Amino acid sequence: MSLRTSSRRLTRSAALLKTSSSAQPQPTSWSTPTPLLPLTSVRTLFNPFRRRNSESQQNPVYNDLLKQSPSTENPAQKSNFVLKRGGLAESSIFDTPDAGSQSTQATGTGTPAMLPHADAVLDPQPAQRRRWERKMVIRTLHRRGRLSKTALRKRTERESLSKSHFFQTSVKKLGPLARQIAGKSVDDAIVQMRFSKKKAAKEVLAHLEHARNEAVVRRGMALGNPANDKPLQIRLKDGKKKIIADRTQLYVDQAWVGRGPYGKEPEFRARGQVNMLRPPKTSLSLLLKEEATRVREAAEREEKRRRRPVWVPLPNRPITAQRQYYSW
Repeated sequence: MSLRTSSRRLTRSAALLKTSSSAQPQPTSWSTPTPLLPLTSVRTLFNPFRRRNSESQQNPVYNDLLKQSPSTENPAQKSNFVLKRGGLAESSIFDTPDAGSQSTQATGTGTPAMLPHADAVLDPQPAQRRRWERKMVIRTLHRRGRLSKTALRKRTERESLSKSHFFQTSVKKLGPLARQIAGKSVDDAIVQMRFSKKKAAKEVLAHLEHARNEAVVRRGMALGNPANDKPLQIRLKDGKKKIIADRTQLYVDQAWVGRGPYGKEPEFRARGQVNMLRPPKTSLSLLLKEEATRVREAAEREEKRRRRPVWVPLPNRPITAQRQYYSW
């Protein structure tokens, strides 16, 4: 006869010994098995998700919640019951500062205080910012508070530089399209690319529209009122005349291309041979400005032409050199 006993029987025996604390422990023998509990009772006893009365009585938070909860017997207590919700920390990104919030009361001015995470985004390097401000103040004192021509133009005239992604074309094919739209207004350049037969014209058209939208949204360009401006005729650098009705109209001041990385593309040939092609990639950069810049440049050229001295013929004097003709 074997002395082996099943593990389930031993587990039930141990459970019975733990639960029956009042009963005296009796010596067990292998010949007389211990009476077992039903399987459903053991599962209920060892259920980890079962709420025990002893645990709930020892938890003060749970007891306070039971006292505050409205009872069905007393309806007045149910009407006066107010659910208390937790709050957010002062540095929480989900906090919306209002008139009575702690962040507003911290400043004392009625404006919400700047949160730490917002400071990190708006002013990531305060030491470098203070050094740059000190450098600008020193530069202003050296120049007696006068701005250079470039700095003055940056303050009075707007411009937007936009670089496109890499197109699947070469510099040789994209260069003529860049020269075609340079110097034209953005609307005229879009019309040119819309009716162009070149394959890369679609990519250039999409980038023109993106550059125009970016200039309007980010730089605030092309937001003037044409009714307030009087039409003005100017002479361009190439000698052509142009009538400008809106000084805030966008035009392509410069357009150039840039060589990008080469890709790899297999070309399968006869007899199982494969040629590795290197398709080029090219980017397009556009510098957009407003018509006010061309008006200023035209005025500067006219002023320079006006100040140019008039040609005066040489005086009539005798020839003293060996040559009898002037050597110009």
